Amino acid sequence: MVRLAAMDDLLTGYARFRTQQWPHQREIFEHLADAGQRPKALVIACSDSRCDPGAVFDAGPGEIFIIRNVANLVPPYAPDGAYHGTSAALEFAVRHLEVPKIVVMGHAMCGGIGALMRGVPQSCPDFIASWISIAAVARNRVLACDDGTDPVRACEYEAVRLSLENLATFPWIAERVAQGKLELYGTLFDIRTGVLERLQADGSFVAAA
Repeated sequence: MVRLAAMDDLLTGYARFRTQQWPHQREIFEHLADAGQRPKALVIACSDSRCDPGAVFDAGPGEIFIIRNVANLVPPYAPDGAYHGTSAALEFAVRHLEVPKIVVMGHAMCGGIGALMRGVPQSCPDFIASWISIAAVARNRVLACDDGTDPVRACEYEAVRLSLENLATFPWIAERVAQGKLELYGTLFDIRTGVLERLQADGSFVAAA
């Protein structure tokens, strides 16, 4: 396991990339530079360093457009004067790149969902509470349904469902879905087991084949 603790470690990794990967991928990068990107999917994932969509889906350069934020949340559509990093990336991927698929990828042991359920760490008072409040609806749904399951785990699933609901509030996403030009999927990756689960039509999550 490589531990990136300092810039020297990052540069060592870059050296491996240049000597081991770049020679085999040079033509791919040159093509992407000349032709532009045409990703086959947009993946909305958590910023958690243990949960890398590129690794999970074994994707190469240019294959997936990735949005990462705390707890893989999608806010509702709100075109105002505030800063909307996730919504801006969504707009670019959907309206400009015209991705045919959007995948919300939650994950087990999510710190953001843990903070939503247990409280934000005192060391992070500025932004996290406001951001994860997007998923307050998911938390409330879980707390209203006391079925004996781990509430944090249940909320990790529910947050994926909520993000998909919020995606549908973007008119240019809803329009493309209705036209059959865009498909939305929900998934959850378990860091401990390496298993990816897919959201089914009945609302359950089932391990991908």
